[in-house]
Amino acid sequence: MVSTPNPNPNRPPGPPGASRFYALAWRWHFYAGLYVVPFLVMLALTGLVMVFFTGFQNRLGMTTYVVPQGQALAVSAQARPVLAQFPTAQLKEYIAPKTPEVPSWFLMVHDGVTDAVAVNPYTAEILKVVNKDSTVFAWAEKIHGKLLLGDIGSYFVEVAAGLGIVMIVTGLYLFWPRQQSRWSEVLVPDWQAQGRKWWKSLHASLGFWLSVVLFLFLLTGMSWTGVWGAKLVQPWSTFPASKWDAVPTSDATHASLNSGGLHDVPWGLEQTPLPVSGSSAGTPGIHAGEAVNLDGVAALAQRLGFAGQYHINVPQDATGVYSISADTMSGDLHNPFHDRFVHVDRYTGRILAQVGYADYAPVAKAMAVGIALHQGDVGLWSACANVLFCLAVITLCASGIVMWWMRRPQGSGRLAAPSVPAQAPLWKGGAVVMLLTALAFPLAGGVLLAVLLLDWLLISRVSALKTVLS
Repeated sequence: MVSTPNPNPNRPPGPPGASRFYALAWRWHFYAGLYVVPFLVMLALTGLVMVFFTGFQNRLGMTTYVVPQGQALAVSAQARPVLAQFPTAQLKEYIAPKTPEVPSWFLMVHDGVTDAVAVNPYTAEILKVVNKDSTVFAWAEKIHGKLLLGDIGSYFVEVAAGLGIVMIVTGLYLFWPRQQSRWSEVLVPDWQAQGRKWWKSLHASLGFWLSVVLFLFLLTGMSWTGVWGAKLVQPWSTFPASKWDAVPTSDATHASLNSGGLHDVPWGLEQTPLPVSGSSAGTPGIHAGEAVNLDGVAALAQRLGFAGQYHINVPQDATGVYSISADTMSGDLHNPFHDRFVHVDRYTGRILAQVGYADYAPVAKAMAVGIALHQGDVGLWSACANVLFCLAVITLCASGIVMWWMRRPQGSGRLAAPSVPAQAPLWKGGAVVMLLTALAFPLAGGVLLAVLLLDWLLISRVSALKTVLS
């Protein structure tokens, strides 16, 4: 029997089968890292940009301030100069000020562009106009989620997230303390070590501490991906409009309330159909004698308990509804348990439907909390924690690259992948891992299976490839 060198010289060799399985896990970890590391660095860098605006500024740019001057003007009075400046545009949304010191925002849609207009709520003065599609936050989110490649980019990110989970599992297996190893060697880096040993100690400790959080970030990040998110998990976790008794619904979904190509609507509602206006359905909403317009809907919102920043989406066609909302997805709230949507008939002013966090499906509830933490929307502490997390992920990736660079044979032109374990008796365990990955994350599992088949059928049998990739 050909013996396999112990890939970790500091680890006792242990039983031959376990040693061979360790080498196999190390090879999976290495190959997954070739694809995942560039994506993790990209996600961390764009994540830093995004959390800067979600946690410390405003998604529409650097925060603009106003001087409070008593009572704010009616919403329609604030909107009047905006409508005058954009006569060919259609008003899509009003965003109430989060505090008395910041402006109101109005979203205007024209020629496929969404302009966000900041207005002083006390004087109706237009303070600035921002193309919502082209803010720094918008560019970072589009790179973060789709690499600016549309659905194809989403598939690439989904594969990276799935393989990232494989890296977490194999990394924990590789560095989990066993036999004479001590927990302290994993929990705390060996600051007195030198060279590759120091980088390895740093990589192991960082990876161990980040593993659970990174897993949750990858999982919540996959919530909108093209296959796992949009086709498998989200449809089964979306709030069913059938719960709204006797309320006619539209072909349009809540996702149509998103603007600028960004996700503003809670994940568990995006695929839920919107109600339509023009029926006798609903419960009393806007008071008799009040106009069913922005002012009337804003007054209703205050009576319903909406305060600070909230949104009023304006009907865009004859059957559209006014939608009042406040949620963590849009950065309105710090507590996802308070997420809330209210839909109002544009003709009668009656409340057609309401939905809040308590109405979400269990997975949607978990995603509401997870996505809020992912985006740093749960308060200043979560934004600061996200900054530290992103920096730690970049350091983790850099340490892995340095370890490989120091291990590779000088001047050989080889990739220096961990060697294939000879006569590995535990291949069935590996097959189970691959099968579970494929079932849980089909796109990543399919790619992983293709790579393993390529490794077995081609790389291991063609000497030229084997030399370069081993």
